[in-house]
Amino acid sequence: MNKNYYAILMAGGVGSRFWPVSTKDFPKQFHDMLGTGSTLLQKTFQRLSLLIPKENIFILTNEHYNDLVLEQLPKLRQHQVVLEPAMRNTAPCILYASLKIQKENPEALMVVSPSDHWIEDEEAFTKNVQQAFDFCQTNDALVTLGIRPTFPNTGYGYIEYDLDSESQNESIAEPIEVHAAKAVNQFREKPDYKTAKQFIAAGNFLWNAGIFMWSVTSVVKAFQNNQPELFKLFEKGISSYNTKDEVNFIKEHYTKAQNISVDYAIMEKSTNVYVIAAEFDWNDLGTWGSLYDKLDKGKARNAVVNARTLVNNASCNMIWTKNDKIVVLDGLEDYIIVDKDEVLLIFPKAKEQDIKTTLQNVKDQFGEQYG
Repeated sequence: MNKNYYAILMAGGVGSRFWPVSTKDFPKQFHDMLGTGSTLLQKTFQRLSLLIPKENIFILTNEHYNDLVLEQLPKLRQHQVVLEPAMRNTAPCILYASLKIQKENPEALMVVSPSDHWIEDEEAFTKNVQQAFDFCQTNDALVTLGIRPTFPNTGYGYIEYDLDSESQNESIAEPIEVHAAKAVNQFREKPDYKTAKQFIAAGNFLWNAGIFMWSVTSVVKAFQNNQPELFKLFEKGISSYNTKDEVNFIKEHYTKAQNISVDYAIMEKSTNVYVIAAEFDWNDLGTWGSLYDKLDKGKARNAVVNARTLVNNASCNMIWTKNDKIVVLDGLEDYIIVDKDEVLLIFPKAKEQDIKTTLQNVKDQFGEQYG
């Protein structure tokens, strides 16, 4: 494997829309959400390791999850677990990890990947990342993978790309099929349904999957140019990165970082952004409904994880339990049924976006320990 290939695996989110399974103390990336025998974190690590040397995969997570990461990925060395002492969105932690990697290997090419997405065709994923690496090897470029939209989804951001980009970018080197990398015109926020339909009809819009590739030189330069204050904050720690002094520096300075996503921080401000249309099926597993869509279903269209079911006149339900529990359903349609320890959730699928509010109501009435 190429020793210059690195990965940053983002594993610090809480995943509150998957409550009651996903909680602040034990978020969804550490669960086997699909009943496959591997957690989402483990599956993502395995997928990245098809191309990236395992010792070059860094896990970005909150300091509270350090033990969970090492328990689920026992061959990791502690320095591969990059710990955030506070939640500051994706830009600060990506810059922090990038400076660590640059100090270790200035020739590094990096992929940044969420830990909680589901990708079935790992061979196609590896091919697309390799394409991006080849492009970034000889071009100062920030590359993202876009997902071909299959319907006018209003829950995703969109990437608008230039249909004529390959003919207009004569300065771009051509180490790979140039048509694979399209120049990005702009990132678009989550649209309403009418606008989403217009995006689909236009033919040059992709879903934003939050998967990025770049050289460490390009991404650090992008932060330096577009987020000078954030860059200066973390630049102060370069002498301490990858040494015993790193922990103290981060504890003292990390909370001073602006709370900002990498999209807003550099991707939307840079002019050297490209997108490759992914060749793999993708599911962001953001809600119980998205998990339902991903899972196989029987004649009654019920999706079941870890349960034994007896159903009568019950269809299109999402059923998730622990330990092979028997679930009997009669007369229930389009519901989320989740049995987790001290909490039982029975909730209409159509209202799944309200689960975060419901979680807060539960914590207010019964205590923080249930969230």
